Amino acid sequence: MRLYKKIGNTIHIISFPDEDIEKGGYLIIEDKKAGKSMIVQVIDIQFANVPGIMEELLREPLINDPVKGEDVDPFDITSHILYVQDARLLICKIHGTLKDGKLGPNSSWLPSRTHSVISRLPIEKLMEIAGVTRSFPINLGETMEISPITIDASSLDGKLNIITGRKGTGKSHLSKLLVLGLIEHGATVIVLDLNGEYGNLGLNANGERNKFSEKIHVLTPGKNFKLTLAQVGLSVMMRILIHALDLPGTSSREFRHIWRFLEERGTLSLHELGEAIRRWQCNQQVKDALFSRYYTILHTNLFTDDPKEAVDFERMLQEIERGGGGAIIIDLSGSSTIDRQIIVECMLAKIQDLLSKWKVRAVFLFAEEAHLYLKETYWDDMVTRMRHFGVFTTFITNQPNTIKENIYRQADNIFLFNFVNEHDLEIISRAARVDAETTTSIVRDLPPHHCLILGEVVKDFPIIAKIKPLNVKTMGETRFFFTDREDAVDSLTEKQYLQEEA
Repeated sequence: MRLYKKIGNTIHIISFPDEDIEKGGYLIIEDKKAGKSMIVQVIDIQFANVPGIMEELLREPLINDPVKGEDVDPFDITSHILYVQDARLLICKIHGTLKDGKLGPNSSWLPSRTHSVISRLPIEKLMEIAGVTRSFPINLGETMEISPITIDASSLDGKLNIITGRKGTGKSHLSKLLVLGLIEHGATVIVLDLNGEYGNLGLNANGERNKFSEKIHVLTPGKNFKLTLAQVGLSVMMRILIHALDLPGTSSREFRHIWRFLEERGTLSLHELGEAIRRWQCNQQVKDALFSRYYTILHTNLFTDDPKEAVDFERMLQEIERGGGGAIIIDLSGSSTIDRQIIVECMLAKIQDLLSKWKVRAVFLFAEEAHLYLKETYWDDMVTRMRHFGVFTTFITNQPNTIKENIYRQADNIFLFNFVNEHDLEIISRAARVDAETTTSIVRDLPPHHCLILGEVVKDFPIIAKIKPLNVKTMGETRFFFTDREDAVDSLTEKQYLQEEA
């Protein structure tokens, strides 16, 4: 490989056919005379634009026509011409300078064309140079070089993470790996499971219980997950009414008065709340607004007056924390849109309340397709204020445009799977962790189950990883008509064959 030119933070390198270089791989340019090295990443591979190459390519078919006579090429010029024709131009982005064993961001210097030696830089060596620790390892799979890719769970601690990519590329698969990895290191995880995919994390693919089986707790709102009004509290209920159900200010004030009135009398219950609203002396429009929200809350079946039916969510979180980690899976697959908003609002408000009182240390929250149950005005609160309380969120989505630009810019770690749509590529390129050209060029060509990892977990060195298979019983898979029909036909044919044989 030979250094060709440098434009800004882009380096062009000439590579020859016998040099095995892949897009996304890293190279190190060692300038021994200057005593420092430049670390670059290949973001695109093109044919070298050699003067006269087009003329040679156009002339070649004519030369290859059958001609009588003997070819005389004593200097083997033909092989050299063919070698040059296949020469490649590597478009690389500069990611840092290595001097005296220390890594720095300086990219302003110019390596020597004559004294520089260019070689491949293995990802494992790069991570060592970058100082990536593995105190709490989570193995994600392997790199392009078939070496293990392991991140540190502590690099997710206190961070905002985004997992995004087209449908079917492996987003939920990676999310499950991270959930299980965090549990293994003693973390408390809450998953807002939109499609019912996480409920079997405690089972292997063959249906047998695995080491996580006792640490996975699936709660289905309205079934094994109900709360009393006393458990919820006024502050949480007000957040549900205001954020999820858009209760106007005047009606909110009246609701507070009603709630406190019932609390003082010691009669706070769903039934008494409805009766109090009916008897309350207030404007009819206010009363109608309160009744409307009351019946909406009632029909979620999330709330109950029977303490025996209620789940002590606070105690459950504390037991998970004391027991060395675990996950609460909130199964939202059977809930309507408005019910999801109420359930999630209730959950987040309750978690924040517990964290603010230091009853729980911290929670890792995984939110699948959050735009379907979180209002846009609530996102900033999720990634700023709630992070300070100890809620560390990972958003998983196949629609990158549903996440606001300022969220991308605040993200500490981004796991990008394949996108080909130009609009999607433009949106994800706004992430502040890496330049837009690197993101769009690499992500467009990612095969399924491969992702580009950006951020703190890789010390801002974009890494392509092939996500490893997960030995977990899958749920939430898409059902197909023709596949199921073929299976049924095959089963029927086999049955008929066995009957004939008998």
